[in-house]
Amino acid sequence: MVTAALVGNPNVGKTTLFNYLTGSNQYVGNWAGVTVEKKEGLLNKDIKIVDLPGIYAMDTFSNEEKVSKQFLEDENTDLIINIVDASNLDRNLYLTTQLKQFGKPIILVLNMLDVAHSKGLNIDTKKLSLNLGVTIVSMSKNKEDKISELKNLLINKNYFSEIDERNYNFESEKKTYAYIESILEECIETSKDNKRNVTEFLDSIILNKFLAYPIFLFLMFLIFKFTFNWVGQPLSDGIAYIIDDLFVPFIENLLSSSDDWFKSLIIDGIIGGVGSVISLLPYILTLFFGISILEDSGYMARTAFIMDKIMRKIGLSGKAFIPMIVGFGCSVPAIMSARTLESEKDRKLTALLVPLMSCNARIPVYALFATIFFKGRETSMVISLYVLGVLVAFIIGLLFKNTLFKKDEEPFIIELPSYKSPELKSLLMHTWEKGKGFLQKAGTIIFSVSVVVWLLSNFSFSGMVTIEDSLLASFGKLLVPIFKPLGFANWQNAVALLTGLMAKEVVVSTLGVLYGNNLTEILPSIFTTASAYSYLVFILLYTPCVSTIAVMQKEYGNKMAIFSVFYQLILAWIGSFIVYNLITLFL
Repeated sequence: MVTAALVGNPNVGKTTLFNYLTGSNQYVGNWAGVTVEKKEGLLNKDIKIVDLPGIYAMDTFSNEEKVSKQFLEDENTDLIINIVDASNLDRNLYLTTQLKQFGKPIILVLNMLDVAHSKGLNIDTKKLSLNLGVTIVSMSKNKEDKISELKNLLINKNYFSEIDERNYNFESEKKTYAYIESILEECIETSKDNKRNVTEFLDSIILNKFLAYPIFLFLMFLIFKFTFNWVGQPLSDGIAYIIDDLFVPFIENLLSSSDDWFKSLIIDGIIGGVGSVISLLPYILTLFFGISILEDSGYMARTAFIMDKIMRKIGLSGKAFIPMIVGFGCSVPAIMSARTLESEKDRKLTALLVPLMSCNARIPVYALFATIFFKGRETSMVISLYVLGVLVAFIIGLLFKNTLFKKDEEPFIIELPSYKSPELKSLLMHTWEKGKGFLQKAGTIIFSVSVVVWLLSNFSFSGMVTIEDSLLASFGKLLVPIFKPLGFANWQNAVALLTGLMAKEVVVSTLGVLYGNNLTEILPSIFTTASAYSYLVFILLYTPCVSTIAVMQKEYGNKMAIFSVFYQLILAWIGSFIVYNLITLFL
């Protein structure tokens, strides 16, 4: 077995190359720090590719550098595949010279060659190969042919096996850069008519101190409009029609001769629970399609740069905004990606704030209530919840900065990748990965909880009973006094919040089981506008799902996990209480 280590700076296309070589479905994002741990895949039965974290150097400053250096020193690595940005060789080759010290054959993958050409850079790859003593493969936007070339090199072991014995252990960084500059002067020609490139032009607008925030807010507005009005809602309505008006009558007719309890289990328990969530799948798919466009285009890294000044107010750098952006998808990978932050203080504070971002699991709940109680204002209402989560995170960050985390701030260094046109294939892959995860939840967690909720809401110790006399009702009624000041005193609402600890989507399925399949008609008799919004605020802020709690415990220990659970419960109650009473007062 040949082991090839895939190494490179952040944002040079390393993880994309890993996917091409191994056929992996690993998620690819266009921002620094997307690869935190090493990941493995097979090119064939004889070649293993190990994807190491994106790093700038081997100076063991960050966690990523420590992981990469330790692997190259301690593991049996046969070959290094060093992918570099051809348009920024003066920076990328600093890592290459350090990799030479490990004495392994190196294949240097020159990626983004089209971007280099757009900057007027013409690279003599033969000279560069001879000067560095490495095998070079050049790649641009259309990678398929070059990927085949790289695969053939690996399979046939047709790369430099003779190691250049020159001493690359330079005494200073200055000498290293002098060596790199001498090579680049010999191997690169710059066109005289080199004009201002597209990335520089776009950054002059997008990063403008007056335009940056309005542009960011406008793009977010477009994505939410796309999700909750233009595309997501019509698709969701179509699925709801198929389930409620076509599928349910068909199943009722099919089960006409079955026992009442069995019909109730299938229609009220399983279809009522799972079906109410499945109909909201289009919202998740359309939202992540929009977010994937921003990620793959290179814009998301700029949001971290834009937000640095604001994040400094709560004692974090702009880099901490990246895990929070990831948190809009799922809190679990967001908390794990906080490892890329340099200090323990930054990692812990970011991990405590990430669950306040509206993850995709909350979207079905938002979508359900928005379409029922806020018709014509769905987009504005959902945006208000996302903004509220960010504002609350900012306030809590200020509080924690001045109490729990009184330490020096860390410097902010982030790579701003060149803008690129997102590839439709990549966008669809990202979107499907999110949709597939949601469907897996629907088939496992949501299905299981729906059946359990149905059982507990239809039985007591004496047998099958009405829902008001069930075990679940008895327990739920104990919780009613806690939520009465928040405007939603029904025990069914309290129970839905409890089951939501498994996964936030389960809130919708639980309401579907307890109130019946047609929530659109039933919920307006249960909630007012004020109590509906109060309920959503509680769902936004209260304790995250068990998966998030588990990863918090694994990363930072029991004390921090327990603290996270209880501080968010208290925060959610206070926030919901304030919102409910303010809306009631003014309406």
